[in-house]
Amino acid sequence: MRNLVIDIGNSRIKSALFEGNELIGDHSFIDLDSALSFWRTMEFGSCLVSSVSVSAEELAEKFPFPFHFLSYGTVLPILNGYATPKTLGLDRIAAAVGAWDLAGRKPVLAIDLGSCITFEFVDELAIYRGGAISPGLQMRAKAMNSFTARLPLVDLNNKPENLTGDSTITCMQAGIWYGVEFELTGQIAAYRLKIPEIKVYICGGDSVSFESLAKDHIFVVPNLVLHGLNSILNHNVD
Repeated sequence: MRNLVIDIGNSRIKSALFEGNELIGDHSFIDLDSALSFWRTMEFGSCLVSSVSVSAEELAEKFPFPFHFLSYGTVLPILNGYATPKTLGLDRIAAAVGAWDLAGRKPVLAIDLGSCITFEFVDELAIYRGGAISPGLQMRAKAMNSFTARLPLVDLNNKPENLTGDSTITCMQAGIWYGVEFELTGQIAAYRLKIPEIKVYICGGDSVSFESLAKDHIFVVPNLVLHGLNSILNHNVD
């Protein structure tokens, strides 16, 4: 049976069509009307929607098909061991579920490189334990510009080839890019000391910038959240 999963963010709408656990195709939209026009042409059996900007009631008035709505009451295929579950972003738990499912339902670390960098850990008992949150690439650049008198807002389009900057701008660029890279490799190394077999999945808007890390149990999967939404939908439909 085919599933349609939808992730409605503040600025973009993403969706994907799955056949069981296999991704058939994914799409991105700038508004709900254009997305609805596309979804009306699709054939699927079940649908799950995750939204941070539109309520389930509002969507029910617009959607021409039934759907499940991801909430804190949705039954998950993993246990949630977070101390404050109502404060946990649903995109974070979806990324964790997606990574856990792709890893063969074994210990996993999911890393989302967006506005913030989030680390999500699921242990060998299939319990989500939490992780860490730190500033993303752009947030680091904006913070240095905002909280100092003379540091400019630097361009981060390309990772510096040299670890050592030779000007204020290149020093800032190196500090941001390599700071993030070393944070990623440091976190991964720390988890591997405890769980050598752990797999790591990296997603998010900046994930393609760190594809060089993809090796030996480290995988870059930009649409990891959509995989997680599909896993959650399968769990509830089954």
